[in-house]
Amino acid sequence: MPDREQRAALSDGPPRALLLAALGVAVAAAVAVLAIAVTRTQPPRPLVIPAVPAPQADTSDCATLMGALPQRLGDYTRAAPADPVPPATAAWRSGDAEPVLLRCGIGEPADFVVGAPIQIVDSVQWFRVADQGTARSTWFVVDRPVYVALTLPQGTGATPIQEISDVVAAKLPAVPIRPGPPR
Repeated sequence: MPDREQRAALSDGPPRALLLAALGVAVAAAVAVLAIAVTRTQPPRPLVIPAVPAPQADTSDCATLMGALPQRLGDYTRAAPADPVPPATAAWRSGDAEPVLLRCGIGEPADFVVGAPIQIVDSVQWFRVADQGTARSTWFVVDRPVYVALTLPQGTGATPIQEISDVVAAKLPAVPIRPGPPR
């Protein structure tokens, strides 16, 4: 029979099974932390931008505007578009929110008629259209040689319109507005 010192030495510390379980939990936690870190650092997938008719997308005005667009619009960061990329388009995204989309050289908005309300932001005239069935709205620049559309998700705030207005005012000359006849 072991003496008192030997018994104390044998029972000193936690049981071996408990140590192995603790080690397993620590390894599992480390793996989980690494998995989360890897998934959060992966770049977002390219953004699909639906094509719309843009008869003036290949003009020098659109090329000038597209070359001057910022990398950030408030909380939104420029997004990489997926192929095929429609001409004269750009997008910005913020987390899981709907993206901000810009299209240059589109046709005249159908609802832009004489008497339609216009909003002026930093010397640029905008016409707003609420997208039916969605929580988005599209703002059209209507006082430049080409029409520019900026589609915003609900709750975006005024920053994207203000920042795009600054670029439009700096890069495209103002022209008289051209609303269609009242319908």
